[in-house]
Amino acid sequence: MDQVKELDPVFAEMTAATYHKAWEETPELTTREKVLLSVVADVCQQTLGLPFELHVTMGREHGVSADDLRELLRFIAYDSGYPAAIEALTRVTAIEREHGLAGPTGQGHEVNAEGSGSPIPASARQAVRNLDARFADYMDLQSRMRAGMRRLSVRERAFATVTVDVLYQTLEESFRLHVTRALGAGATPDDVRAVVRFSAQFGMTKAWRGLRVLDALFTETGSVFG
Repeated sequence: MDQVKELDPVFAEMTAATYHKAWEETPELTTREKVLLSVVADVCQQTLGLPFELHVTMGREHGVSADDLRELLRFIAYDSGYPAAIEALTRVTAIEREHGLAGPTGQGHEVNAEGSGSPIPASARQAVRNLDARFADYMDLQSRMRAGMRRLSVRERAFATVTVDVLYQTLEESFRLHVTRALGAGATPDDVRAVVRFSAQFGMTKAWRGLRVLDALFTETGSVFG
């Protein structure tokens, strides 16, 4: 925060209070998860300067390796857009060099781009195919290429996509799918609420809207969320 203080001491004070509140009010999430979600927000909003640098270096202190970061960027690329993910990959590589941090080992996963099918639920795939068959093929490819990822847990990946939905305000079909995935990975409704609450530091009104939609999902009559 010293760098922010040099820019504007009053804003630095506001930033510190906001940061503390966001992390304090989400005890349901691990520090590693919060770092990962902060990186997701940076990529989605292309805030790849000082905030991204702070989150990348903090990640190393909490078990987020260079390989983990790259898997996260690969994972969210289909939502953030590949150009945004490439910019983040370029920047994280530069940060590692500037700070003398260990780079990636090259560990990855099987991409399976030439395969077929998709891990997305059949009902969702069919709904998309009814809209546009070629887009459905594209979505199958994107989901299939990520199916073999193992460095990030299912819970971490689900939380990442929930954060993307909040920041982009895609709070309909994809939000429901991602919340369902999080719950299926063992997250509780309170855990998911914490993910949305944590995103408030990246856009309060977006988080507010996300919480309203989430509450409707949890209270919906006959919902799978119970």
